[in-house]
Amino acid sequence: MTIDLQRLADNRFILQLISALGRRLPPRLGHQLADGVAVWLAHQQGLNLVRAVRANQWVVRGESLGKEELDQAVRDTLRNSARSIFDLYHYIQNPEAIQRMVILPPLIQKLVMQSEFNDRGLLVAGLHLSNFDLVLQWLCKQGIKPLVLTIPDPRGSHLTEFEMRRMTGMNILPASVGALMQAIRHLQRGGFVLTGIDRPIPGLKAFPRFFGRPAALPMHHIFLAIKAQVPVLILAARLDPDGKYHVLASRLIEMDPYPDREICALRNAEKVLYIAETFIRQTPEQWSVPLPVWPEIVDLPPR
Repeated sequence: MTIDLQRLADNRFILQLISALGRRLPPRLGHQLADGVAVWLAHQQGLNLVRAVRANQWVVRGESLGKEELDQAVRDTLRNSARSIFDLYHYIQNPEAIQRMVILPPLIQKLVMQSEFNDRGLLVAGLHLSNFDLVLQWLCKQGIKPLVLTIPDPRGSHLTEFEMRRMTGMNILPASVGALMQAIRHLQRGGFVLTGIDRPIPGLKAFPRFFGRPAALPMHHIFLAIKAQVPVLILAARLDPDGKYHVLASRLIEMDPYPDREICALRNAEKVLYIAETFIRQTPEQWSVPLPVWPEIVDLPPR
């Protein structure tokens, strides 16, 4: 009998249990528990989640790792992901502790201090790097007021996460055609919109190149930036040896014009993803996406 890990992950009771453990366990014990879960998961190579992490890590590391090196990369990635989940639930109700753990660059400090609407809007593109969720929720508690576009129709554990984020003051909007139109108006008024750019979605017609391969990644952020005529800012987090989460921010990325609308979206998406690659290459073991970004090669890495 096999365990349907995705079904467990989508179970609200499981997420509530994780939340309770995160609040009650001290960090040292919580990290030990997270490490144990990560090692156990890494050995379940038939699980879709592990296969996805394995394929994703193989690509971002140059498609050159042998089996043992890739095994270690998967363990490291799952370990970082598990520790991030623990830290999220352990510290989320302790903003003073998070403030000591988060290092902001000057550009993000400026975002924290500015008003909700400015002369020009900003599209913030988030990466699933390190504990971005913890950093984002803390930033929202500090007064940043982005319109956050999330996955459509959240259910199960995603609904629990959705509700938790709203409690931190996030203005969350599940993706839809109407939500995109609302986001464009928000940007045109001088607000800023935040959305993820590295979580794959099914049914795409165009596949931007990412780490040299066509990827099943969305381009809605490019559509929004072009329509509202605003720049894109990539935002991520990185856990450094000092034990602190360092927030990473790109330069402002302006959209380039092209005569053909589809080519325009594709080329600008690749332009943004190329810069995102530089963030991920710094600490690839901290980039954790539980779905295959390149579905056609999920069984290609050595096993």
